[in-house]
Amino acid sequence: VQLQASGGGLVQPGGSLRLSCAASRSILSIDRMGWFRQAPGEQRELVATILSDGSTYYADSAKGRFTISRDNAKNTVYLQMNSLKSEDTAVYYCNSRIGLTFDWGQGTQVTVSS
Repeated sequence: VQLQASGGGLVQPGGSLRLSCAASRSILSIDRMGWFRQAPGEQRELVATILSDGSTYYADSAKGRFTISRDNAKNTVYLQMNSLKSEDTAVYYCNSRIGLTFDWGQGTQVTVSS
């Protein structure tokens, strides 16, 4: 699966951003799609996932602030990020899983700073 992430940028603390991940095939055929992030000097970490049945999972750091959703017609998954904090600064990566096959998008930079 080819994944194209977009929507990153510079935002002030407390602000919002919406990331998009466009897939090259029907996302209904993808077992799981998710967003990960990697801050400088840190390991890549899971942010949120959405399964083919629509169920979602959030890391503790994302609960209550981030929302993962999808548009099946556009084969796109979104990550709405609200109440952003400086510690959310990272490169955000879109990920897909079909069986034991994982694919990654190119990453989009999110910087939260005043």
